[in-house]
Amino acid sequence: MSAAPIDDASQTSALQPAHRKESAYVPQSAHNEKQANWLKQRVLALKDFEPMARKRLPKPLYAYVSGAVEDNITLAQNRQSFENIALRPRVLVGVSTRDLTFRLFGREYAAPFGLAPMGISALFAYRGDVVMAQAASRAAVPAIMSGSSLIRLEEVMEAAPGTWFQAYLPGDMHHIEGLLARIEAAKVETLVITVDTPVAGNRENNVRAGFSTPLRPSAALAWQGITHPRWLLGTFARTLLRHGVPHFENAYAHRGTPIVSRNVERDFSDRAHFTWNHLATIRRRWRGQLVVKGILTAEDARLAHQHGVDGIIVSNHGGRQLDGVIASMRALPEVVEAVPQLPVMLDSGVRRGTDVIKALALGARCVFIGRPFAYAAAVGSCRGVAHGISLMQAEISRDLAMLGITRATDVDAQCIKRPYPN
Repeated sequence: MSAAPIDDASQTSALQPAHRKESAYVPQSAHNEKQANWLKQRVLALKDFEPMARKRLPKPLYAYVSGAVEDNITLAQNRQSFENIALRPRVLVGVSTRDLTFRLFGREYAAPFGLAPMGISALFAYRGDVVMAQAASRAAVPAIMSGSSLIRLEEVMEAAPGTWFQAYLPGDMHHIEGLLARIEAAKVETLVITVDTPVAGNRENNVRAGFSTPLRPSAALAWQGITHPRWLLGTFARTLLRHGVPHFENAYAHRGTPIVSRNVERDFSDRAHFTWNHLATIRRRWRGQLVVKGILTAEDARLAHQHGVDGIIVSNHGGRQLDGVIASMRALPEVVEAVPQLPVMLDSGVRRGTDVIKALALGARCVFIGRPFAYAAAVGSCRGVAHGISLMQAEISRDLAMLGITRATDVDAQCIKRPYPN
């Protein structure tokens, strides 16, 4: 399937490449149209979703999404790493048409960004995993479903075929084999294994805000629900009435524990034993695309390549694991140089179209964005996520024109000026 370029004459905010006739959502009623217009008027950039989500969500949930670990040093440096790179535009170039498409793992995508995995998204948006995956699928951008989700992966794959699945794997081949069989049966094509969580990060922010797993009912938590009625009725109560108490659905071959169970910590704490030997066994067993997420060094990138992975996501988990670790953008060049044979992707800190372009200039094939799309889902469900996607597409298209570039795949190191060495 070939993709037509975006042109100025018919550029509907770069919502879709011209070969896709449907938009990411189609309003079906006056209410839906009103919400769509409201989003267009109030949300002009991805960052606009966050203050709205902060008002809508109970404090503990907002803290879970927004927070990082310890002193938030890496969280801040993720943004600074983009801000420290300048762009080098070329002028007097014909840029009336721009093409954002790229190919990865045999698929053509509409733009070089996607949705990063976000755990427990069904708590901050009704059927959160489903609505984010559907919005991404309809917009033809990649999306990764989290292994710590509260919705069965089979349901998401049925609603949005082609969604990637990210797994947190224990160091136990018996359980790994069972989960792999389940993932394969669900027709997952791309498996993402997160490798930077041998132990849980020190998320003091969550504790201070009253968030914990297991979720512990309390008077304070009840008050948060009462004082956030739209979330209480539209997300939490609706979920309980229609689907029962949320469970961690995808940690094993079978259904996991309820989010209020004391066994939750046990189910997610057996990762310290996971090693390269397990990855080698998984590679022999798994016939689909295999991506590792959480690589930050050339040494580990080479090991990943030696173990047969198909792609790497350079990531520091959005600053949510080890504080003070190198920003993903600063780690990107050495990883790209170490494994030129592999598609290298990136997450952590991407917020603007210019951020996407800067990552492409350093060798990333595409980037993934987490928190802003979580906020978008909380504010506007599928329609909010779709609007966020369209905003990013419009920004990238406009920024390419300003740089004198017509194709996203033509972005290279000549487009940027770096203040720090490779």
